[in-house]
Amino acid sequence: MSLTDVLILAFGGLAAGVINTMAGGGSTITVPLLVFAGVPGTYANGSNRVGILPACLAAVLSFRRLGVSGFRDSKVIFLPVIFGSLVGSVLINQLGDDQFERLFAFLVIPIVILTLMPQKSKPKERESSWSSPTMILIFFVVGIYGGAIQAGVGLLMVLTLSRSGFDLVVANSIKVMINALVTVIALPVFIFSGKISWGPALVLATGLTVGGWLGAKWTVEGGERVVRWVMVVAALGLSGKLAGLYG
Repeated sequence: MSLTDVLILAFGGLAAGVINTMAGGGSTITVPLLVFAGVPGTYANGSNRVGILPACLAAVLSFRRLGVSGFRDSKVIFLPVIFGSLVGSVLINQLGDDQFERLFAFLVIPIVILTLMPQKSKPKERESSWSSPTMILIFFVVGIYGGAIQAGVGLLMVLTLSRSGFDLVVANSIKVMINALVTVIALPVFIFSGKISWGPALVLATGLTVGGWLGAKWTVEGGERVVRWVMVVAALGLSGKLAGLYG
């Protein structure tokens, strides 16, 4: 691994960490960067998750330090997402990645439009239009997508949370908690399978962790207006990537 590779992974990880915390879809940057640094494609997915875990934990701590946490109001969705991710990881072995990715590429656009629609009530007054069973089912499906594909699940999660009654700042704090928990479950599978390139993974993890901390800080300072536009850019970029328009 050359000095150029180290710098690209570190600074690319920093940018992706900010994007992952404020919106989602950073893995569409980091996985190709790992491949560019010489990591085989089958190892890049596992190596990327090494950095996702500390990045999420750094973001959680940063959000808490700034007084933002939606854990108490979101506990109902944690188990559906976790079980869904387990189901998704099984399904992906039977269905092609392209089918999932192209479907999401087109689904993400109406989701973004819904998110950009103005809310009628103030953030603290919002209430979800979904019943608890409906919310559990929706986040189970989100978990299936995350277990199957992973790329963009953070974006999908925060968009869904925003339609569940959470403002975007709190939604991002919940998202990073869930991502950390899911990664804790998934990462050992890649480690025990030997699908980690530790050198590039640790360099990338350094950038991702710093980006996760900064992303949480900028999310709180910028508020919903900034987060919305970061999400739009991330969603459109992810949609084009998954649709095969570039890269």
